[in-house]
Amino acid sequence: MFRRKLLALEYPRPEEFNIEDGMEFRNLVVWLEDQKIRHFKIEERAGLRGINEPTWDNHLKQYLTELNCPFTYEESMKSSVIDWLLGYAVRLDYGDNVDKYKAITPAVVQQSNGSKALISDNPMDRLDFNDPDFKAGVTSLSMLLKIPPHSDHLVMLKAIGLLIQDRMSSLQNKSSGSTKDEYIPIAETVLGFETKDYIINEAAKIIRLLHIKELRDLQNNINSAIVSVQAITADPRTDQKLGKVGRG
Repeated sequence: MFRRKLLALEYPRPEEFNIEDGMEFRNLVVWLEDQKIRHFKIEERAGLRGINEPTWDNHLKQYLTELNCPFTYEESMKSSVIDWLLGYAVRLDYGDNVDKYKAITPAVVQQSNGSKALISDNPMDRLDFNDPDFKAGVTSLSMLLKIPPHSDHLVMLKAIGLLIQDRMSSLQNKSSGSTKDEYIPIAETVLGFETKDYIINEAAKIIRLLHIKELRDLQNNINSAIVSVQAITADPRTDQKLGKVGRG
């Protein structure tokens, strides 16, 4: 019953949401506040984010009161509460992107749906990344590579790809005479905060390392661009307007 609103809000894996799962319910509330509603300041969201704390229900009740929600949170009212929060988030999202949504007409939607129906020639595009066998394969591979587990198998798959890429780069460096080791052991990574959950801590460390790697790659690309520009500007042959070599 929530699928259409979850899709409209671009919630990850809307088809898999199960309101009967208490942790999924709490995670969705936190996601809506963080990504769409943003009623509280970031530092004021600690209560909602403590989804494992026994006082979480009290924080949710306070949150609903702040939003003037017509429903009082009780276990039997979970569906009504989450449906209202989703509707509220959709209204806010529309208000933030009025021009974007005004441009969407039935013809645009129909054309978009038709383009999605096209079959790609690339076999990778036809893979079912949510297939149980695929998930099991990612889990097995992550265990072989000693990558900490994560609730999202696609996050583990990205970590696997980056680890393999780094190891291949290391082999290439060794073959070219480079002995520099650029590995950052995850056990030595400082997270900067504590979640009181080992798995979440390790997953956060992976995300931190991925961010560091992206920054490093960006810096390498910037350095390469600077070197290329300097090589061009320092070449006396590029000063053709003078009709002679150099600036003399």
